[in-house]
Formats: sequence, C-alpha cells, structure tokens
Amino acid sequence: MANKAQAGTAATAGATAGTGTGTRTGTGTGSGSGTGSGTGSGTGKAPDSARRSERSRRAIYDAALSLVGEAGYARTTIEGIAARAGVGKQTIYRWWPSKAAVLLEAFVDLSHQAVQGEVSLPDTGDLEADLKLVLRATVDELNDTATEAPYRALAAEGVVDAELGAQFVQQLLEPQLRLYVDRLRAAQDAGEVRADVDPRTALELLVGPLSHRWLLRTLPLTHAYADTVVEYALRGLAPR
Repeated sequence: MANKAQAGTAATAGATAGTGTGTRTGTGTGSGSGTGSGTGSGTGKAPDSARRSERSRRAIYDAALSLVGEAGYARTTIEGIAARAGVGKQTIYRWWPSKAAVLLEAFVDLSHQAVQGEVSLPDTGDLEADLKLVLRATVDELNDTATEAPYRALAAEGVVDAELGAQFVQQLLEPQLRLYVDRLRAAQDAGEVRADVDPRTALELLVGPLSHRWLLRTLPLTHAYADTVVEYALRGLAPR
C-alpha cells in the first residue's frame, strides 16, 4: 500500500500529463584495458568509472532542477547546467538531446526514488477517503515552490514537442495512471463503483480537473477543491 508521499507522486504524474521524455540512464563508459603496468587489467576501473558517471548524472539532475526554479526554463541552458553540475557540456550532449530531456529525466528519477518497490494507491476499503488522500497529496506536490517551475516548463515543452510528450506518456504517465485503474477496479469488485464504468476513463474525472486548474491558473488549487473533485466524480451531478 502506498503512503501519502507515494500516493502524491503517483497522482502528480497524472496531473501533469503532456510532458516528457524517455529515461535514458546516461551511465558512463570505461572498462579500462590496463595498459602499461600489467596489474591494471581493467576489472578495478569499471566500478570507479560507473560511480563517477552516477555522481555526474545526479549532479546534472540537481543542476537542471535548481536552475529552472531560479531562472526559469527559457533562461536555462545546457552550458549553465553543465557549469552548475561541474561537468563538461559535451557530457550532457552525449547523454541527452536537449535540456527538456535532462529536466524530465530528473523528474522521472525523483519519481522512481519516491516510489521504490511495489506501489499502489491506498486501499482502506473507503474509496472516497482514499482518493481524497491521493488528490490532496497531489495538490501539495503541484504547489511545491521547489518543483512548480520545472513542472510547468515541462508541461509547456510537451505540448509543442509531440515526440517528447509521447515518450513521457509511455515512460512515466501510463504506469502511474494504471495505479488509478487498479484502485478503481478493486472498488468495482467491492461494489463501490458500477461494473459498467471504464476505470481508464473514470480516472480522468479525478486527475483532469486538477491538471486544468493548475496549468491554466484558473483558481487556487486547494485541498478543498481536491475533495470536491472526488465527491463530484463519485456522486455525479444529477439530482438524486
């Protein structure tokens, strides 16, 4: 069962649809031929090279996220990311095709760190309470000042770059949305949701409104709004 942080991370992907790239790990090369001394067969060099690659990759992630938050997406450059991370810009170009790809992979990595292991949406037997918990956590993440600017940058970039958006859907969005599908199917089995409801369509009644309000800034994104979205989705709009 997911905790509150896991639930929020899972839901946030659904609320930020339309952005993304693949998750190339960008790990470094270097198996070492061991020339010269006869003792350097290369077997001892590969782990060091891999660790350096991993440190560089994470430094690049951190640099990309912080720079977009500080200066905005338009003013963030590959050169700036490289300088902040302490790597050469060719290292970044070797691993990623664009700054958007760097930024999204950083978010993918954050998501993977937050939801390591088997993940599911909460299932306490009370669907309404569980969904409110998930969407409230999503609201908190979307309103987080540390990540809001990068999220918005990716949302905009995913709209204009169809390939980038498609990769996001495949690599991150759909796996997260399947968590909703699984929870709604469990609710169907428990008799909380009609058997003829399509869970894949129904989940959009939950994540869609949050995405709309967050992306367009129509009105404040609050816990109260998240609760109302859940209530409307589960109870409908027609008079009883």
